[in-house]
Amino acid sequence: MTYSAVAVIWNTLHGRFYNMASCLPEEALGWRIGTASIGYMLRHNAEVEYLFAEWFFRRGLPPGLEILTSRGPAAGREPAEFMDREGLLALLRASNEHVMEAMRELPDEAWHVPVDSPMGASTPLEAVSRLLYHTGLHAGQISLIQKHARPVEPTT
Repeated sequence: MTYSAVAVIWNTLHGRFYNMASCLPEEALGWRIGTASIGYMLRHNAEVEYLFAEWFFRRGLPPGLEILTSRGPAAGREPAEFMDREGLLALLRASNEHVMEAMRELPDEAWHVPVDSPMGASTPLEAVSRLLYHTGLHAGQISLIQKHARPVEPTT
């Protein structure tokens, strides 16, 4: 019962986030305010979904997945992966499938049992609410960047 209730909410939010991302032109991925670009935030959001699946639902990271955004946007140079629109969209689709499968496999009684994680203890149900908040936060940041960090077109 818990999975079916959570899945409706998760699918709604993730669907809106993915649709927003899929409407971005590739050049927008480099737009930024401060150190975090839109492309970085898309990559980061997918990586956090993978990490939450591992930490709270005990579903391991896929082989070969490299977590590039765990130290924050100012921790190093921006790799080319943050500018590959199709690659980022594929990663968002894959991370969603991964976390959904992890949620689907969790027994109903386990949703309310605290799990220790690098973020501290949370139940899987609480972790989903944190993940929803995280996604909404980055959606707002992306909207803000789109509004204020667009390149200025020269006037003629």
